[in-house]
Amino acid sequence: MIRFLLSLFLLPSLFGWAASATAGSPPAPLSGQWRGPLKLLGGEISIAITIVPLTNGTYYAALDAPQQRISRMPVEVVLSGTDLTLRMEQAGSSFVGKVLNNGAVLKGTWKQPGVTAPMVLKRAPASPQVATKFKATPPYRQSEVKFLNPATRQHLSGTLTEPAGEGPFPAVALLSDSGPQGRDVEVTGYRMFGQLADFLTRHGVAVLRFDDRGVGKSGGTYASATTADFVTDAQAALAFLRTRPLVSAHRVGLLGHGEGANVALLTAAEPGRAPAFVVSLAGYGQPGEEVLLRQQGEIMRLIGADPSQVKAAQEAYQRTVEVIRQTPDNAVARAKVAAMLTSTNAGIDAGMARARAAQLTSPWSRYFFDFDPQVQIAKVQCAVLLLNGTADLQVSAKRNMAPLQKALRHAHRRVTAYKLAGVNHLFQPAPAQWPLVNGVQEPTFSPEALKLIHGWVVLETQEPTVPLPVTVKHPGPVRKASPTPGTAKARS
Repeated sequence: MIRFLLSLFLLPSLFGWAASATAGSPPAPLSGQWRGPLKLLGGEISIAITIVPLTNGTYYAALDAPQQRISRMPVEVVLSGTDLTLRMEQAGSSFVGKVLNNGAVLKGTWKQPGVTAPMVLKRAPASPQVATKFKATPPYRQSEVKFLNPATRQHLSGTLTEPAGEGPFPAVALLSDSGPQGRDVEVTGYRMFGQLADFLTRHGVAVLRFDDRGVGKSGGTYASATTADFVTDAQAALAFLRTRPLVSAHRVGLLGHGEGANVALLTAAEPGRAPAFVVSLAGYGQPGEEVLLRQQGEIMRLIGADPSQVKAAQEAYQRTVEVIRQTPDNAVARAKVAAMLTSTNAGIDAGMARARAAQLTSPWSRYFFDFDPQVQIAKVQCAVLLLNGTADLQVSAKRNMAPLQKALRHAHRRVTAYKLAGVNHLFQPAPAQWPLVNGVQEPTFSPEALKLIHGWVVLETQEPTVPLPVTVKHPGPVRKASPTPGTAKARS
């Protein structure tokens, strides 16, 4: 749910940006997903690493280890010819090896605290879920759309699904978590926003999901944008939905995941036409610096780091953030941070340290270190639904939901909150509850969460009942019997 920040204290909800491949790289850049077993003391676990080449020559990569409840941990990719290094700094882990058989196999050595083991990762076949797109047939309509963000003068592209029938329907725009993502928010064969849009549209809610700026068919540049900048994308999505003939303009809301949830809340606090409602999936309730610090400790403990290693890493994190805050000049800040990274991280070379320092001092990074989600809460102008999973390692339900709920209530806003047992950051239930597809369990969006979202949106957007006109007949006054019946006239 924290973008391209490459450091030992990145949120695991984000993918990492890597250094660009050097001149000796293979003809085709690495692109796809590689899977394989990691042998640990007492057994083994399965891991998956997804690598996507970007147009600027860098890579966008992440690690998933479902058995350890890790999803979308940022991965740094360094590729030189067929030599490959993958670093998961937040977990103190790395993979060093070779790209073999034109990318079909990644073979090398995995290292993490207390473990050094050989590893072979094989390219996974394309997921049938990814290859299969929604059909523009009943039970709903589907169309490719494009809309303008007036603030950036760039177009954003996405998919609009509208229920069958005459309408007008309530509608919602989906806002993704941190990191440049496509409209379906696809992770390891799991199409988070694709599944969500399908369910809501089947149940009477129009849904707009769109590629992040600079991703897929959307224009703009993602790397230089901050959380506040994404508010303009959300506003453009709302404005577009309100123009659709099948959409009820006054019943259009926002649903955000992770950072996207905070973008939705910031949008709802902007003066003007706020959304009719906001659904927050794992939104941040703590300041950015605290979120990053806690997540670093959680992940390091999970992969077996001892208390002294966790303490050292967190102290390095705090020193780095303080240096960045005290040094507004980016060139100077980058030099200081690169020197700190080189001195505190064995094995990191000067080039990698400089690249990471540049990312840590980016506009987004500086903004997030000081981001406090409580500041604008009092200005939110609509009802809010808060959902968090108890198995979420990226955004703790206990630490983040309560502050948001308290602040919204203090501001006299309608707020409903649910903690979902066993649900992770990607809003997946425990793997044992995933459905079987062709004999294989497929990741799925929590059915409980889907029902809660739909039910709440329906209640918040239901049209007021207009009573039918009733003709009331007023009885005339009681009359005395006339001595000559038929001569008296009726009075109204």
